[in-house]
Amino acid sequence: MFVQKYKQIGLKVAYYRKMRGYTQEQLAHRIQISTSYLSRIERGNYTKSVSLSVVLAIAEALSLDISELVRDKNP
Repeated sequence: MFVQKYKQIGLKVAYYRKMRGYTQEQLAHRIQISTSYLSRIERGNYTKSVSLSVVLAIAEALSLDISELVRDKNP
């Protein structure tokens, strides 16, 4: 149901991560998740939804308001 929304969030995570100059490994380490999990988030390639706490942690690590990741406008 939310597959397209998850893909949009993942693309935004990748976009802002690169804008901040972080590798996937660096960002994953900062928010204490595995690099493979972050990679799946960025690709929108996972079977379950991403928890709100993970999205909040990503937003905080990237110095973003969570709305930047979840609103419908493109980065």
